[in-house]
This record gives sequence, C-alpha cells and structure tokens, in this order.
Amino acid sequence: MSERDGFQPGVPSWVDVMGPDPRRLTAFYGTVFGWDFSDPGQMPGDPPGEYFVATLRGRDVAGVASLPADANEPGWNTYIEVADVDDTARRVEEAGGTVLAPPFDAPPAGRIAVVADPNGASFAIWKPGERRGAQLVNEPGAWSMSALNPGDRERAAAFYGSVFGWTVDAFQLGDVEVGLFRLPGFVGGEPEQPVPRDLVATMLPQRERGAGWSVDFWVDDVHRAAAAAADNGGSVPSPPEDLPGFRQAVLADPNGVPFSVSQLMLDT
Repeated sequence: MSERDGFQPGVPSWVDVMGPDPRRLTAFYGTVFGWDFSDPGQMPGDPPGEYFVATLRGRDVAGVASLPADANEPGWNTYIEVADVDDTARRVEEAGGTVLAPPFDAPPAGRIAVVADPNGASFAIWKPGERRGAQLVNEPGAWSMSALNPGDRERAAAFYGSVFGWTVDAFQLGDVEVGLFRLPGFVGGEPEQPVPRDLVATMLPQRERGAGWSVDFWVDDVHRAAAAAADNGGSVPSPPEDLPGFRQAVLADPNGVPFSVSQLMLDT
C-alpha cells in the first residue's frame, strides 16, 4: 500500500518544505533520505521562486520550494485534498478558522488555498490537477504521517470534524495519550500497522508552544538519518529514543525547520 496513484477528499496527500535557499535544501534532504529531484518548476512571485519535486524510486514523495517573500518563516506544509477548494475555504471560516491565502491556481499541482484552524495551526487545502499527491508513503525515505500540536484539543477536534469529517480516538503510546484522526471509509496505511487503517493524521498531547502541523518520515535507520542531518548542516534537537513499536528522533534542516523520523521496530 506504499504506492499511491491518488487520494480522496479529506485525506492529507502532500507535504513540502520552504526555505530561502531551496538548492541547499535539496542537497540536505537528498542526503538524509536518498531523494532525487526533478528540474525546478517556477513559482509565482517577484522575484519568482523555484519548486523541486523530490522522488524516491522514480515516484513523487515531497516538495522543496523557495520561501515566498511574504512568508513569515521556513517550514514544512501539509496539504489536505478536497473536492472544492473555494467551498472548503468557506467552511473553514464558518468553523472558526482563517483563510490566510485565498484560493489560487498553481499549475500543474492544482487549485490551492492556505488556511489556519481556530488555534492558529496553518495548512493547505488543494484540489489536485496533474499531480495527485505523494506516490510513495509509509516506506523508508517517504512521508508517513502529519501530526497536529493542537493548542485547544477540543476546539481542534470540533474544527477538523466539521470541515473534513474526521473523528478522534485516544491511543496510548507508552505513557503518553495521543489522538488519532480517522476518516470513516478511508483505507490507507499498511495491514501490519498497530493503528486503524482509516487513520489520516495524529493529534499530539497539548503543549505550551503554539499550535501547528509537523511531519514524520519513515527511515530504515534513525541513527544514520540523525548523523546525516548533523553532518550536512542540520541538527538533532531530540536524539533517537525507543518508543513502543518504533524508534524516533527529531531532526532539523539547515534553516532550523524540525521534522521527525521513525524506524519501525515491530520485531523487537
């Protein structure tokens, strides 16, 4: 199930990272994850930016983009597929969220808007055009999941339920309880995974820092990924640690943008 030819509305389907020097980022992430990159596409703006599509085994896995002049800071972005961007943007506002960038066309990706939930966590909504989202997920070197640091958990659950139809279940991960965002009827993930296959995202325990979305990638060796990050201009804010079923670390790219990596440890 790691190869995908498309997603359905209500499912996160793409991630990309933005920074002031995207070519430096392609070198960094290419080393950490073994990614190759397409020739850059052009992003609108003054001056125009570059957009690289990262590939693994010849299939699209993520994007690396120039940081727009009006953007606040570098970061990873999560895109949730929708059937109608304009209608979903209206529903975001009706549910207490904010439209940060009104719907616009971004060929060949599709139609996109940038929004934020009532707690201030930003993300993108998009209706695919020629690109259909990540073509590989849930394998080493590929995106596995996006996670929400919610701020107000109840407010977040109500918002995502209203806009996308997500439900939330509690899941005990060692001593920590996390929330599982589920979309009834969706079948994703892998048969052997320890969580339901209609899982679309996770909700982390409430923390003092601001609300936001983060991204996690599977790797075959967390220690090797951490060393590659540190040796190529990045850092390791949270060193590898073992949790039930997997080993995880938080890394940061040369711009200080954090992301997590996870190694399945089901046989240990």
